Amino acid sequence: MKAFSKGLLVIVVSIVILASCSRKKDNFVSRNYHAITTEFNPLYNGYLALEEGRNSLNESYQDNYWEVLPIERMEVLDEVMLPGQSKSENFSRAEEKAVKAIQKHSMNIDGREKNPQMDEAYLLLGKARYFDQRFVPALEAFNYILYKYPASDKINQAKIWREKTNMRLENNELAIKNLKRLLRQEHIEGQDLADATSTLAQAYINEKIIDTAIVQLEIAATATKNNDERGRYRFIQGQLYNQLRYKDSANIAFDRVIELNRKTPRIYMISAHIEKIKNFDYDNGDKVMLREWLTELEENRENRPFLDKIYHQIAVYYASNGSDSLAKAYYNKSLRTNSPDKFLKAKNYQILGDMNFDASLYRDAGQYYDSTMGNLAQNSKPYRIIKKKRDNLEDVIYYENVAQVNDSLLHLINLPEDKRLVFFEAFTDSLEQKAKKDKELEEALSRNKGIITSGGIKGRPLNSPSGQNPNPSFSGLPGQASTFYFYNPTTVAYGKNEFVKIWGNRTLEDNWRWSSKSGTGGAGVISGGDLLATATEEERYDPQFYISKIPSEEKEIDSIWQNRNYAYYQLGLIYKEKFKEYQLAKDKFQNLLTSNPEERLVLPSKYNLYKIYELLGENGEAEITKNEIITNYPDSRYATILTNPELASLADENSPESVYEALYEQHLNQDYETVIAKSEEYINAFDGDPIVSKFELLKATATGRLYGYKPYSEAINYIAVTYANTPEGLKAQDIQSKVLPQLSSTEFVQANDSISNHYKVVFQFDKADREIMLGFQQELDTVLKNMKYYDLKSSVDVYSPETAFVLVHGFNNGQVAQTFDQLLTKEDKRRIGKPYFAISSRNYQIIQIHKNLEAYLSLNNN
Repeated sequence: MKAFSKGLLVIVVSIVILASCSRKKDNFVSRNYHAITTEFNPLYNGYLALEEGRNSLNESYQDNYWEVLPIERMEVLDEVMLPGQSKSENFSRAEEKAVKAIQKHSMNIDGREKNPQMDEAYLLLGKARYFDQRFVPALEAFNYILYKYPASDKINQAKIWREKTNMRLENNELAIKNLKRLLRQEHIEGQDLADATSTLAQAYINEKIIDTAIVQLEIAATATKNNDERGRYRFIQGQLYNQLRYKDSANIAFDRVIELNRKTPRIYMISAHIEKIKNFDYDNGDKVMLREWLTELEENRENRPFLDKIYHQIAVYYASNGSDSLAKAYYNKSLRTNSPDKFLKAKNYQILGDMNFDASLYRDAGQYYDSTMGNLAQNSKPYRIIKKKRDNLEDVIYYENVAQVNDSLLHLINLPEDKRLVFFEAFTDSLEQKAKKDKELEEALSRNKGIITSGGIKGRPLNSPSGQNPNPSFSGLPGQASTFYFYNPTTVAYGKNEFVKIWGNRTLEDNWRWSSKSGTGGAGVISGGDLLATATEEERYDPQFYISKIPSEEKEIDSIWQNRNYAYYQLGLIYKEKFKEYQLAKDKFQNLLTSNPEERLVLPSKYNLYKIYELLGENGEAEITKNEIITNYPDSRYATILTNPELASLADENSPESVYEALYEQHLNQDYETVIAKSEEYINAFDGDPIVSKFELLKATATGRLYGYKPYSEAINYIAVTYANTPEGLKAQDIQSKVLPQLSSTEFVQANDSISNHYKVVFQFDKADREIMLGFQQELDTVLKNMKYYDLKSSVDVYSPETAFVLVHGFNNGQVAQTFDQLLTKEDKRRIGKPYFAISSRNYQIIQIHKNLEAYLSLNNN
């Protein structure tokens, strides 16, 4: 009975206590119950989630040490989040816990909050929204604390976080004003002081007030108890001093970072060393001491994760001392560390590209610039600068590839049979040795693959997040070999190298295996990569297989020879005109003239050699070449210029430019047949001159106007392929990809179509009767001039080699155009009494493009 009474008493007391814990009752039990429940349940879990989110944010954030670091490690993204979405589950969970604490434990009685933990809940709510990059809702939460809880012990934190949020919303001036007032009116210390002054420093940095930001960072670094923050603040101080060009002060700040040693993340210490080395005075400093310093950094085992930066700085040291070969070696060592710092990789590639450019190795420079652009953000200013450099190298790289490949082919063609056999026996022997080494490497890799297996780690499935290898560089343990190729970086690197060796550098596109995609080479010749890829196991190691692929037909060999010579000619022009590399240009032209070139290339090559000899001060050679041109080619325009130097500065009527301008005038006059015939003549006459591609494009345009869409598209395709690296070739490629698809439709627009609001009246003539047609147009103009209420004009258009049109323009209504003769008087009808048809402007464009007048007339008659 006593036990029953005790139990009943406990139940009754519990019910009474719970009943007294209402959020609407202001008593001791209710206040403490809700305060304790808030602190140790939703708030505790909320702050755990917030901390996990912040740690995840810090781990994923990559600092760019080439610029001034931000005070806070957080990347603000531009992506728009929809309602209910979140950038991080942790921050979303923290916000949910804060909302739960407010909804279930807030005790707002008579306008006053009785739960002392509510200010903490709103602070958590604001922080969660802030790190989730929802700054306006975060600002509302912080402002609510300031409005509702002015006596809170968290009031200073709320003010600091509010200004951090204002700063993220780019209200830097407001943040500075409010933080200065806070520091002036309140006595704050410790971490709150560090947070306030570091936030104020960031606002000053955003406003480019660097000196004041340095002062605030000094206060923050002194006040904070967190050595990670202290190291970051000191390092940023040094960067800001460097911006102001106070190198001594910057070095002192970096020394203070170095003194922290292991108390702060090592990246700050290494970066401080690097920045101090960048400030070294190479003119007056102790270079021996600097080299010892760099060597010490390089050899310290703890610095292995940062060797990319150290190697780069060693390379800069050697480059500054004129040791280009050692500098190049260390730039390459920096690249081989597979650095996560894309800007560092881009800088290494760019410097190597510039070194090759300065050494006139333009093709190698182009490849380095390609790699540079691959590590830069597209459309950024550095990317555009490198792209411009790379575009200038496009032609030289293209023609150097042609020359190299065709030279190699011609060398093999000219080798005797026995020497060919020796050459390819050595080649197949090297393939066999390589295959043997590759097999040994593959066997070693199969024994040492990663710890991830097809069943996961310790029974966890492979697709589970916890089943992934947390350290991909760890090669694994015996008996735990991975079956997934891409989990092992060694096998991935091996595969990439094998691909490049077999296929070369291929663009990511459809049909990438085609031999035409592998670059330039001899006409119709399969590249070495394609041979290796398509050969059987037996053929791959058979010298006769490769010998059988050497071109043997006379026509094919002639094509290779001509392509090689033309490449030499273009390289000579490029080196002379674009890069002012006169010695390289001289070598190309001389090699061309000694290799039995086509007649069309001989004279321009000799004239360019004459100009190069003059520029190099080789007057004897220049005089010999000049006399040779005048003697052997007396009727050429080059001989005319050499015998009459004053004509060189005048517009020679026989120059390609003058001829082109005259022919273009004929094109404007619709004399398309003459333009086509003359263009062909001038293309042959000026073959080898850069203006040839302009004549080709003019010819293609005239062809399209006279013969229609199909011949025009074929001509444009020819230009796009043959003159791919010229402005005209690029324009043809643009026409091919963007314009031709829009012109391909042959369907006529219906009369009631909304876009058919302009019409023409068309009179058809035999083109041979030009005088009759022009006389008719003259009569028509007289009639149109006297016509009231309509502003109509006439013109003449060529339709085909046999047909021309006289057009009347200015109709906005199809019915009026069709009944044009009803607008005329009886006398005017007799003057221009010729059949006509009406057509919309859109349909007229279609018949001119596709030359399908008959189809339109038959459709119109039906």
